[in-house]
Amino acid sequence: MALARTDGSRSLVKLVIAVVVVLDQATKHWALNELASGRTIDLVWTLRFNLVFNSGMAFSRGQGSGRIIGLLAIGVIVWLWRGLSRQHSKLAIFGTALLIGGALGNVVDRLFRGEAWLGGSVVDFIDLQWFPVFNIADSAVSVGALLVVSSLYSTHRRSKSIQP
Repeated sequence: MALARTDGSRSLVKLVIAVVVVLDQATKHWALNELASGRTIDLVWTLRFNLVFNSGMAFSRGQGSGRIIGLLAIGVIVWLWRGLSRQHSKLAIFGTALLIGGALGNVVDRLFRGEAWLGGSVVDFIDLQWFPVFNIADSAVSVGALLVVSSLYSTHRRSKSIQP
């Protein structure tokens, strides 16, 4: 039986998703309050906090397409949630939970940070200065995707080593 099918593991998945969304929204709230006046905070090496708004998708592509991107993200969230019941790897389940939480964090921005339904921009503030500015939700999506791909690769390698 797959891990995601048990009540306890489903609760753990919901907890991971909730933690990602809460951390993401709390840090965005902080950034909006502390960095709104154009202030940047230099931390270490090239890492700084710098507030920007993204009405597009990853790497600021598709600016102004927030509604379409938001609707697609909602569809992907539903698809990932439904797919959890078919996951057998703890790594894939955790990665999928991070993906869902990150996608939800950014959809919340699109839903509630604009003047129209899905018209808001995503709040980004983690600036490495050599990489596009991002947020906690973006990090969760990236780490989640790496975990899912890693799980698929491990499963593939195990199945090849079992075959005669």
